[in-house]
Amino acid sequence: MLQVSDLNVYYGESHILRNVDLSVLPGQMVCLIGRNGVGKTTLLKTVMGLLSPRSGKIVLDGQSIVRRSPDQRARLGIGYVPQGREIIPRLTVLENLLLGLEARPRGRQQNTVPEEIFELFPVLKTMLERMGGDLSGGQQQQLAIARAMMGRPRLLVLDEPTEGIQPSIILEIEAAVRRIIQTTGISVLLVEQHLHFVRQADWYYAMQKGGIVAAGPTGELSSEVVQRFLAV
Repeated sequence: MLQVSDLNVYYGESHILRNVDLSVLPGQMVCLIGRNGVGKTTLLKTVMGLLSPRSGKIVLDGQSIVRRSPDQRARLGIGYVPQGREIIPRLTVLENLLLGLEARPRGRQQNTVPEEIFELFPVLKTMLERMGGDLSGGQQQQLAIARAMMGRPRLLVLDEPTEGIQPSIILEIEAAVRRIIQTTGISVLLVEQHLHFVRQADWYYAMQKGGIVAAGPTGELSSEVVQRFLAV
């Protein structure tokens, strides 16, 4: 599905990502962990095309996308939910959702929201005419994921989807992501600090100083690794 190889990214002359190797298999959930400032968000932005690597490869389903623009990557099947969600506050929930149709390979082909979106996030069905900016943080996060799903992605990239969200909503988002994988076969790559959510993943990569320093099945995630990379 996704293969990142020997990736190096700079901000000016500051070397941020260092020889990063990472892969996500079809139908797999992969979690990227590490303390703040180690390059996790930079890696996701580079996968999405918002940052350009100085060297390295990014391959999606056997096709190099390293020179593709963000909109082209979206149409190739990468759905992206950035840190902070970036809901458009003065558009309604429905309008925010319909924007997600632009990521489909041929652009908009309909102007309705598939029922499976509401099955994943029932609360959105009751709020279609509310302004996006009037929703709570948890509701905005659900809207952001639903908007990404409107593009029918093959890879869903999530940057800290539980940040600043109350525990009950975190569990709803976890359940929705698991259901997305189980029912659609979509792959998920996410950055996450919430340990319970991390353990839902199949595989983890731990980052430190811009590089991958540990990796393995989340079932083998030791307390030592948790303390080193997740403890505040």
